[in-house]
Amino acid sequence: MLRLGIVLFPGFQMMNLSVLTVFEFANRVADSPLYDLVLLSEDGGAVQGSSGFAVTTQKFDDSRFDTLIVVGDNDGVLSPPAVIEFLKRSAPTVRRIGSTCTGAFNLAEAGLLAGRRATTHWYFAEKMRRDYPDVKMEEDRIFIIDGPVWTSAGMSACVDLALALVEKDAGVEAARVVARQLVLYHRRAGGQSQFSALLDLEPKSDRIQNALNYAKQHLQAELSVEELAGAAHLSPRQFTRTFRAETGQTPAKAVERLRVEAARLMLETGRHGVDVVARETGFGDRERMRRAFLRAFGQPPQAMARTMRNLM
Repeated sequence: MLRLGIVLFPGFQMMNLSVLTVFEFANRVADSPLYDLVLLSEDGGAVQGSSGFAVTTQKFDDSRFDTLIVVGDNDGVLSPPAVIEFLKRSAPTVRRIGSTCTGAFNLAEAGLLAGRRATTHWYFAEKMRRDYPDVKMEEDRIFIIDGPVWTSAGMSACVDLALALVEKDAGVEAARVVARQLVLYHRRAGGQSQFSALLDLEPKSDRIQNALNYAKQHLQAELSVEELAGAAHLSPRQFTRTFRAETGQTPAKAVERLRVEAARLMLETGRHGVDVVARETGFGDRERMRRAFLRAFGQPPQAMARTMRNLM
């Protein structure tokens, strides 16, 4: 059984504890429990989180762990000095050490991210660059693995990190089963962007949101204005006018953004060639997709695919 410690401190972000549910269900679906889960803190006992209630922890000591994860808070402030010292002292003795959300600041302060690729909540990425210029910050990532150091983006990305740990320890199928048990649509790959075209577009009405959801689920279709207007239960003329008023973009431009986002994710998994990706995401051919990638990212899909392979 792998002993896994979660490092807490007063004011920690409560959502970060959702990693425990991932490991709990990994224990449930395995033939025998995989993880011995321990909550740790400077003094032990009750530690109050960001939501105002407390959880019970064990005091830091010299016990050995396979994996340590330090959580983040809502403001990107450093943990107490004892937490930093515990991370420094423990790092040489563990197989893996990681962070969720702004917990990366604690790893950085402990000197564990120097010269390494890392990520954190996008809102605090610039602060990380400013405070720790020796960290190779990549805020446009869900999680990053650099040797024995694992870091995740903010909030819900901690679940993706935990599922990746389960996949590493127990295999792909075990992680898939856990994801299904948790009613997750899919496990996001580490290289997937923290940003979403659907979130950026922010339609104000359910009708336009329904049209966008329809488009995302039917990227292989032509997705003409008439088809999208039907999904929104509006006339094509009214749909076009309402869509632009709510999103600031034409339907065609928004569909291209959704296709580019989906194509980028497929390329980042490394399991599909450019022609397959172009076909599956509705571009039809690689040249049309190439032009869209140049507009969106300033580089062709082949170059992005090579970059992703080099980072894996």
